[in-house]
Amino acid sequence: MSTPGEHVFDVVSSTDVHVGRILALRVDEVRMPGGGTAKREVVEHLPAVAVVALDDDGQVVLIHQYRHPVGARLWELPAGLVDHEGEEPLAAAERELVEEVGLAAEHWSVLVDVAASPGFTDEEVRVFLATGLSEVTRQEMGEEEADLTTRRVPLPEAVRMALAGEITNAAAVAGVLAAAAVDSGVAAPRVPDAPWPGRSTAFGRR
Repeated sequence: MSTPGEHVFDVVSSTDVHVGRILALRVDEVRMPGGGTAKREVVEHLPAVAVVALDDDGQVVLIHQYRHPVGARLWELPAGLVDHEGEEPLAAAERELVEEVGLAAEHWSVLVDVAASPGFTDEEVRVFLATGLSEVTRQEMGEEEADLTTRRVPLPEAVRMALAGEITNAAAVAGVLAAAAVDSGVAAPRVPDAPWPGRSTAFGRR
C-alpha cells in the first residue's frame, strides 16, 4: 500500500458517454490506494475566461444573466469560453468584454485561475483584471445573452455581495475578492500571458 499523498491514480479504462459541442462526459475506472478500482464520472469542458472590468471610479461591471441549470438569473462577470480555434485566453477575454458589455480595456492582468468544480469536471476559468476602460460598439448577441442586463457597482459593494451570497458564480466570487486584494495592495496580479498549467485541454484534444 502506498504512503498517503503518494499514490498514483492510474486510469485502468475510460468510456465515453456523451460528446457534445462544448463538453464531453466520460467514465474512468481509476486505481485506488487500497488496490481496488473505482469509477469516476468526468465532464471534459472547454476552458473559460472571465473579466473583472474596473473603471476609473473603482466600479466593477457586473452582468445579470439567466442560467438554465440553476433556473435563476445570477450576478456574474463578463465571461465566455475559449472556443475559437487557436485563440489565446487574453484574446478571448477581450472578445467577451466587447460582446457582452461593449467595453475595451487598455490594461490587462491575470487575477486568479479557478477550478470550477474539480470533483467532476476539468473546467478551469482564468479571471482577468481589465482597467483603462472605454466604450466600443457591442456586437450582436445570441438569444440567451440578449436578455442580460449590466450594472456597475463599487468594488467594496461587489465584495459585500459576494460575502452575502448575492454573487454565487465561482469565478465572479473569486475574481471580485482577488481584485479587492490587489486594490488594497495585499497581492499583485500576474502578467496577462502568465502560464496556465491547469487550463482544461482534454475536450480540445478530441
